[in-house]
Amino acid sequence: MTGLLYKLTRSLCGFGLVLGSLFFAASLTPSLIPRGFEVQGILAGVAFSFGYGIGVFIRSLWRYLEMPNASAKASYYITLALAVVCFFILMLALYHAGGWQDSVRGVLGMTSVDTGYPFSVSLIAILTFVVLLFVARGLIGLGRFIASKIYNYFPRRISIVFGIAITVTITFFIANGIIIEYTFRVLDSSFQQLDALIEPDRPQPLIAERAGSPESKLEWRKLGRTGRAFVASGPNATEISEFTQRPALEPIRLYAGLQAADTPNERAKLLLDELIRVNAFDRAALVIITPTGTGWVDPSAIDGLEYLFNGDVASAALQYSYLNSPLSLLFQPEHGLESAQALFRVVYDYWKELPADGRPKLYLHGLSLGAFNSQRSITFFDILGDPIDGAVWSGAPFPSEKWRSITDNRDAGSAEWLPVFQNGRFVRFMNQNGTPEGNTARWGNVRFVYLQYASDAITFFDRSLLYKEADWMKSPRGPDVSPALRWYPVVSMLQLLIDMPLADTVPMGYGHVYAPEHYLNAWLEATGVKGWSAKDIEALKLHLRGRSLHDDGYEYRGG
Repeated sequence: MTGLLYKLTRSLCGFGLVLGSLFFAASLTPSLIPRGFEVQGILAGVAFSFGYGIGVFIRSLWRYLEMPNASAKASYYITLALAVVCFFILMLALYHAGGWQDSVRGVLGMTSVDTGYPFSVSLIAILTFVVLLFVARGLIGLGRFIASKIYNYFPRRISIVFGIAITVTITFFIANGIIIEYTFRVLDSSFQQLDALIEPDRPQPLIAERAGSPESKLEWRKLGRTGRAFVASGPNATEISEFTQRPALEPIRLYAGLQAADTPNERAKLLLDELIRVNAFDRAALVIITPTGTGWVDPSAIDGLEYLFNGDVASAALQYSYLNSPLSLLFQPEHGLESAQALFRVVYDYWKELPADGRPKLYLHGLSLGAFNSQRSITFFDILGDPIDGAVWSGAPFPSEKWRSITDNRDAGSAEWLPVFQNGRFVRFMNQNGTPEGNTARWGNVRFVYLQYASDAITFFDRSLLYKEADWMKSPRGPDVSPALRWYPVVSMLQLLIDMPLADTVPMGYGHVYAPEHYLNAWLEATGVKGWSAKDIEALKLHLRGRSLHDDGYEYRGG
């Protein structure tokens, strides 16, 4: 064992170790979401591996180009000096790691940590690096073996190119055709079984305005776990009336799970039939919801709207996957779009044939992957011909084309993390503190509202972080971004990659966990609803926040 470790250390590239150490230190600095020592150790090991790999590549390229090398004695002293410098950088970074994490926790309203666990982080990082090193050397060995066989027939450099190409191809097919496919099948089956669970504390609704009720054609057991959570939660007419001291209608909540029918179009038509059955098109507002990957609908988004309209709201959602949003986007990217388009098309086609003065206001809503697909479900011609009334999209993920286009073309002087677009006439962005200055135009006929937090890595991840600093990192920053955050090539992209799956582990009102009071502000902008005083709105925000602390539908966060 000792001999193996000796051979391993002797074979390491000095320049790679230097770059790896710098990447390791940079990975300990703040990003958007706090990291526990386990996650930080893995991130540090991956960052070290990237730095080491880049160092090895540069060193190999230097030798390949036959550039001059320092003498053995000079090389020894240079390596020794760099090793000492890197050691002190590592010690300094590990010493400050806890404070850096506290700088993130502080702006997110979280308690501070006692330590950054430097020894645990270092141990996990070393183990991660060793595993990745053996994998990389195994692939290199395979490439050399293939190249040696080809060398019998072709020149050496051509053999090397063929060896690399064949190795990459084999690795891709094994990873994509076997590992990923098998993983998808296992995960899909597991999430499907979870979706089928009927919670004992989730009673079947008995009112006609809910899917799964005795009068509904959408069976309770086929709604799925997330569907049952949506239709069985939320305020009823009595609760709304007790708070507002005004007469209230029973809010309509409809949902079609994957088991309801075989295709998205068939499920969408079932929902349309249900909307007609419960007279949803006689309501003041109708919301087409595109859920997250698992089919989850955030209660924070809908409860407040139902209070604002005294229950005179109908909402309908269509499930398209059992997987959570990242997995659904990876394995089934087309399913969400097909489902969102199917539901929008059948509802919109029916809605636009109704008299304009006798139909409900039509809105769209989606969170995370739901926002991504909801944006794609409508076209410019839908808005131009007979426009819908607006939308509230929260936590739009970074691949969202419409969000990206609007953000990139924002008005001069506005921040990337809270842009102003064309003075806010048709589109406005909001965060915890409302809309930014610069939305000076009066609302047009269509009102699109993006609710987003500067600390949401799912929104602000960008592959270009690999080589350049993002605008949202520059001053002035969002209120929930650490002032100690800095951009580092490659490392910042790795940090945001880690932040994305952690974005819903922070307190409500930060990261990817959107608070009911902020949704309420978004709906007030999108709907322009009247009849509520500022005092009543503040009371409603407190009421909704209280509901979120006691309703288990809020705690699920089934993105």
